[in-house]
Amino acid sequence: MDLQTSLQLSFAGMSAQGTRLRVIAENLANAQSTAQMPGGEPYRRQVVTFKSVLDKSIGATTIKVAHIMPGGGAFERSYDPGNPGADAEGYVLKPNVNPLMELMDMHEAQRSYQANLDTIAAAKTMISRTIDLLRS
Repeated sequence: MDLQTSLQLSFAGMSAQGTRLRVIAENLANAQSTAQMPGGEPYRRQVVTFKSVLDKSIGATTIKVAHIMPGGGAFERSYDPGNPGADAEGYVLKPNVNPLMELMDMHEAQRSYQANLDTIAAAKTMISRTIDLLRS
C-alpha cells in the first residue's frame, strides 16, 4: 500500500468518525428534551451504521457512513403534569438516550478518529523525510 492510499483511507475513516461524533453530540444535546405536544414522542436516539466500500480509484476497501437511523429502546415515562408534552394522565415520555452510553460511544469514536489522525501524521513524516533524502 502506498502513502497516498493510506492517506485516503485515513481521511475516509476520519470523515466517518466525525459524522458519528456529530450524531452522538446531537443525542447528548437532546437527552432531556420532551415532546412539545401532549402525548407526543420525544427525541429518539440516532445511531450511525457504517459500510465497507471498494474505492476503485485507490484499489482498496474504505469505510463510509451507511445510514443514520433511529436507535431502539423504549421511552421512559415520568409523571410531570405541568409539562406541555404530558398526556391526559400527566405522564411525559423521555428520550431513549442514555448519556453514559453516549459518552462511551463518543470516547470510542474519538479514539478511532485519533488513530486515523496519527496515521496521517506518520505518512506526512515519511513523505517529508523522503523529500529531505532526495534533496541531499
